[in-house]
Amino acid sequence: MIHQYKNNGYNIVLDVNSGSVHVVDDVAYDVIPLMEEALETGAGDKDCRKMLLSRLGGSYKPEDILDAYEQVMELKEAGMLYAPDIYENYIIDFKKRETVVKALCLHIAHDCNLACKYCFAEEGEYHGRRALMSFEVGRKALDFLVKNSGSRVNLEVDFFGGEPLMNWQVVKDLVAYGRSLEEPYHKKFRFTLTTNGILLNDEVLEFVNREMANVVLSIDGRKEIHDLMRPFRGGQGSYDSIVPKFQKVAESRGQMNYYVRGTFTRNNLDFSRDVLHLADLGFKQISVEPVVAAPEDDYALRQEDIAGLCEEYDKLAIELLNRKKQGKGVNFFHFMIDLEGGPCVAKRLSGCGSGTEYLAVTPWGDLYPCHQFVGKEEFLMGNVDEGITRTDIRDEFKTCNVYAKDKCKSCFAKFYCSGGCAANSYNFKGQINDVYDLGCELQRKRMECAIMIKAALADLEGEESNEEK
Repeated sequence: MIHQYKNNGYNIVLDVNSGSVHVVDDVAYDVIPLMEEALETGAGDKDCRKMLLSRLGGSYKPEDILDAYEQVMELKEAGMLYAPDIYENYIIDFKKRETVVKALCLHIAHDCNLACKYCFAEEGEYHGRRALMSFEVGRKALDFLVKNSGSRVNLEVDFFGGEPLMNWQVVKDLVAYGRSLEEPYHKKFRFTLTTNGILLNDEVLEFVNREMANVVLSIDGRKEIHDLMRPFRGGQGSYDSIVPKFQKVAESRGQMNYYVRGTFTRNNLDFSRDVLHLADLGFKQISVEPVVAAPEDDYALRQEDIAGLCEEYDKLAIELLNRKKQGKGVNFFHFMIDLEGGPCVAKRLSGCGSGTEYLAVTPWGDLYPCHQFVGKEEFLMGNVDEGITRTDIRDEFKTCNVYAKDKCKSCFAKFYCSGGCAANSYNFKGQINDVYDLGCELQRKRMECAIMIKAALADLEGEESNEEK
């Protein structure tokens, strides 16, 4: 499978199955899709040459066409173009694998001190009652994780909410308990925290910097946008309260192992301005993601917004590239892509591992496939006392992969997005093995931008290398 596109002056060709990316000239760009058609019909060398000269002879010199053909065939022989799909058979064995739990999302607080308008957790309540997780429930959750992690050493625990700092003492106590389990059980906990920042202070920051491998700081961008969507319960904005605190967090962590995480909605379709605003505030690790909302919500993204949003991603990619060249680069989460290594095969095929390797735990100890399923009783999988009692739900999530979704099979981004979010699929299509179409379109555009940035930076490195010579 081949995907090719033009972006920022580059002719880019992605060989989906091998993951190879090629930046080519105009002749090769036109030769490659014609050759794909010819090879699918079993055409031989002579017929291919004849076809290319006939189809492209009016646009290019014959010698240039044939030279491009030779280069394309060399790439094919090297497995870097028209590569076969070697993963589809692998998925059969992959679905039979023994499942171990490696990560928990602890809903340490089903309560919040903000009233964010797009919050899927309904101000932290998750379609239920307000509650704080007790140490006892959290202890059982960590015991469950250790017991069900098999031989895996590295385990992940995210303190989530609502707002987890509203239950801060229990967070600290659970970190201490987790550390006490590491040596006797040969485990290593990686703790993370997601916070709106309202309760951040020096004592919290000192502990976070000592114990938390990563911190997610929620901010939507410009003051007017943030305050519109993330107000206090009384309606006043929260931007001024959190920005200085977040800047202190970022600097105290050496601009690493954190990211500011925002959401854009129909209120800021020009979201590139919010990303750049966060960069101008000094943040180096940034994620601003599209809202996922019901169509009836006035802030929900719509199909007619897609073209403009794609232009925003293109605009943002070029601006971030320019800043990188000026030595003012930032990492934008959705433009970070590893073309050489990347996720392991299992991750490329199945995604986040929700419902199998990753589970969410409510304040009273119920287990759900992930935080976005919490409160949907049909996805209640068990509890920290009895473990997973609904193994049928787990088995259903095991089948969630790019080969189980018809739209993924023909999508060039499938091995990077891994089939998208099961919760979004369920909320919009009523089943976990479908896709959220609007999200897919934006994901494809982000991937194209990410590859373009890689190509441009490689080009820049080549120019600097030549100058040094």
